[in-house]
Amino acid sequence: MIGSSKPLQEIKLSLARMAASNCTVLITGETGTGKELAAEYIHRNSRRNHRPFTCINCAAIADSLFENELFGHSRGAYTGADAAQDGQLAAANGGTVFLDEIGDMSLAAQAKILRVLENKEICRVGATRCVQLDIRFLAATNQDLEGMVATGKFRKDLFFRLNVAPVHIPALRDRKEDVPLLVEHYAKEFRSGAKSGPMRFSDECLRILIQYDWPGNIRELKNLVEFLSVAEVSSTIQPEHLPRKFTTAARSCGTAQDPERESLIAALHWAKGNKTAAARRLQWSRMTLYRKLTKHQLFLGDFAQPGVGVTAT
Repeated sequence: MIGSSKPLQEIKLSLARMAASNCTVLITGETGTGKELAAEYIHRNSRRNHRPFTCINCAAIADSLFENELFGHSRGAYTGADAAQDGQLAAANGGTVFLDEIGDMSLAAQAKILRVLENKEICRVGATRCVQLDIRFLAATNQDLEGMVATGKFRKDLFFRLNVAPVHIPALRDRKEDVPLLVEHYAKEFRSGAKSGPMRFSDECLRILIQYDWPGNIRELKNLVEFLSVAEVSSTIQPEHLPRKFTTAARSCGTAQDPERESLIAALHWAKGNKTAAARRLQWSRMTLYRKLTKHQLFLGDFAQPGVGVTAT
């Protein structure tokens, strides 16, 4: 989970606390914000990290296949069932099950998963005896479950069973100071070992990316950097290399965003909190940098590299 912004640090603290417990967690947030990554973070830092982490896409399982996929079947349960077979839940015994897109689950499927959450037991299709399981459940959705409960599209009892420990992943537009770090991270990932060398972004380019609202969130940013990594552009990405929608959005912002503030944020992230390096990049004196920090209410601690701290130079 890349970033040094206050919202992300608060989320990491919440996830760490949840990882230390065994409670059910409901992760909400817009599409592309990293809800599955948050679930993996909880599992990796929990006592179950040596056991399976099973992701189940609730939107991708048809009602007719739901029980067989999740609970498994006994021999002879239906034509072609020549042998007993475990479902995804039994295979995850001892570990963590992540129910992704839980808001897209039908009411019939909701009733079946509710029994598992309540009793922690399953009954294979065609079986007469239930099997007890040791599973921790995490769930995620980009939908308003409370609103769906009010309209009868989501079971109230299931909502309260899932909403034991809620956590909301902020949209990227609410933590724009993380954009340069994310860009740098994915630039290294996609250009790793490439003959074309490292990929860098100009200050003006970073300013445009910070201004952009990112409706697709981190997934959209990752896709952009991947596209630029394979496009035939120079090692330094300039605004003209970006897809048109980014420069169009920057122009439409007009004075709504402060270019000076965005350039200062980009330079501080690039310098990882080093005042001298940031001032040199902006071609400012140190005193000018101090004045601009005060003017724009920015704090150097927000830009330090994690685990390193702010340099004193």
